Amino acid sequence: MDKLVYIEGVILTPEKIISNRRGDIYHAIKIYSKGYQGFGEVYFSFITKNSIKAWKKHIRMTLNLVVPVGKIKFVLFDDRIGSTTYGSTEELSLGPDNYCRLTIPHGIWYGFQGLDSDINLLCNVANMVHDDAECQSMELSNHIIPYSW
Repeated sequence: MDKLVYIEGVILTPEKIISNRRGDIYHAIKIYSKGYQGFGEVYFSFITKNSIKAWKKHIRMTLNLVVPVGKIKFVLFDDRIGSTTYGSTEELSLGPDNYCRLTIPHGIWYGFQGLDSDINLLCNVANMVHDDAECQSMELSNHIIPYSW
């Protein structure tokens, strides 16, 4: 594991990879896992090398992200007034070499960048079905989040 996440409410959980000569098995989440808030949907997102998808924040949705293929850098920013980590930025990379589940609670800004030259695949097990009305987006060039890609 690269390092522990310190933003309040964010959880980084090592997940199991089971080796199998016919193809490995990658665990993602169980109903009793820390960070599990119920099931709404699962989706996959591909991101090409050096591409950036940022910034987004959910109002009610909890994300549970794993990267079984490639390598993806995640950047989180906490602008929740009253949070013990208000104003903090966190960066971490996930992939098979650092196979963990990243749980992002609602209210945290996040973005991600593809790092591997081949396929970078993100899987999200969300606690609710995606709803455009419950999320906010911000342009990458904003001056609110203190991070330079």
